[in-house]
Amino acid sequence: FFKFHNKVNNTKIIHPPTISNVAPPAGVWYNFCKLKPLSPKEAFEEDLLLQSIAWPDTPPLQSLSLRKSSDPAHSTFTILGRMGEGQWQIGDKMEVIIKMYDFQGRPKNCGGDVIVARLHNPALGAGVAGKVVDHLNGSYSAVFSLLWEGSAQVEVILVHPSEAVTVLGRLTREQPDRVFFKSQFRSGRVSETTTCNVCLRPSRQPVCNYTELHTGQQWFCYKPEKLSCDARISHSRGGFTQNITAMENKLFQSGVNLKVSIQASGLANITVLQQKKGKVSLESGPSGYYYQGVWRALGGTTVWQFNTSSAITQCLRGKVIKMYGDSTIRQWFEYFNGEFNLHSPKQTGPFIALDYPNNIFLMYRCHGPPIRFMNVPISEVHYIANELDNVIGGSNTVVVLGIWSHFSTFPIEVYIRRLQSIRSAVVRLLSRAPETLVVIRTANPKALNLYETLTNSDWYSLQRDKVLRAMFKGLNVHLVDAWEMVVAYNLPHSLHPQPPIIKNMINVLLSYICPQKGG
Repeated sequence: FFKFHNKVNNTKIIHPPTISNVAPPAGVWYNFCKLKPLSPKEAFEEDLLLQSIAWPDTPPLQSLSLRKSSDPAHSTFTILGRMGEGQWQIGDKMEVIIKMYDFQGRPKNCGGDVIVARLHNPALGAGVAGKVVDHLNGSYSAVFSLLWEGSAQVEVILVHPSEAVTVLGRLTREQPDRVFFKSQFRSGRVSETTTCNVCLRPSRQPVCNYTELHTGQQWFCYKPEKLSCDARISHSRGGFTQNITAMENKLFQSGVNLKVSIQASGLANITVLQQKKGKVSLESGPSGYYYQGVWRALGGTTVWQFNTSSAITQCLRGKVIKMYGDSTIRQWFEYFNGEFNLHSPKQTGPFIALDYPNNIFLMYRCHGPPIRFMNVPISEVHYIANELDNVIGGSNTVVVLGIWSHFSTFPIEVYIRRLQSIRSAVVRLLSRAPETLVVIRTANPKALNLYETLTNSDWYSLQRDKVLRAMFKGLNVHLVDAWEMVVAYNLPHSLHPQPPIIKNMINVLLSYICPQKGG
């Protein structure tokens, strides 16, 4: 997906400040981020994954301008009429056509915009995510499954114009190290701190290689002047270099072209009648929908409601729940910990919660670098694959995984390699203990400003979400579709979804653990 050109940056290494607004010289491309070679089988899979997430062509860098970029204020969507009877019924599919225009009011003639859509009824607590299709000519379709009776209102949001995607792609090609990390080294009274990353720019300064031998996950730090590589004691988020031009900056304006609603050219809502015949088509449909604020999964899974601590405790009695990942998984741990009221601290982890009377063991551990947490002791820097290889497993063991957000600024190949190592460990776990329940949380959209966009845009998350789903397809694992659960709910997008959404996510998780029990 991201190709590194063969021109080398000959500038000296300067440790970047926390925030920098200096753009790199025009035309400079870097090839310093070299990843370990893959086996032929893994390389073939990587090629297939890159093809599957290939984004439509977007305008070239040299032609970018705000005036010619997609403008949500000029763009519109139109609900297409129902063929045949003319009345919408539960079970029908409804299509919306979205037409994009630029700031001059001229129709766009290329695709590549990032658009999300939902159908919802706040009064009913109902909502479902739409499937957006890019027709590559400035128009898009959003297809919705009609799943409840009554009013249903369409909402279409332009997350990024295609021109912004061009910039996001450039940043990852040219500046895969724009989020950087620090490690402290200490021996006696001597202490030094250096910059670390998946890839380090060439320098006269020696480099410490901390590539994990078992998984092959690479990590490097510049060697301190006085201390050895073995003196490293901590890992921490370092900072961020904001290298975009003034013109590119205009493509990421809150309230203008960054996550802004597109208005309807006519009616934005329809009325859905009771289903008269046939069943709801699940083919290429959503994973679920909300009704009365409750997530209802489609495709055969029953989501029970665990509304009390006693119901949750009854489900988890005798269980070992091991949670690995980023802060979106820690959020789940905190939900359970609140129910158990064990008063564990809410920091970087690892955390353990115990319910002795009910024999419940709950733990959370963050994933390894490039985790952006502050001040993680090196003794606590663990890779998920290695942790899974130490899980005994069995019918009373639940493994929960969530790893996506911290990989957004790196080439997608870095994420593919990480997931390949995790998937191999999951396969080994399920081979030796097939009754182990493995649940994976997908990515989700979030609130965006300029900083959040350049470090963790929904476009980056969407690409990684597609890779995650493809990577684990066909394995005996269960997904919690955080993407659709956030898009469909009538609350603002957030990296850490708000409590009503988290409660629904936990109910999905508990329903996987206790498929025959309700609370």
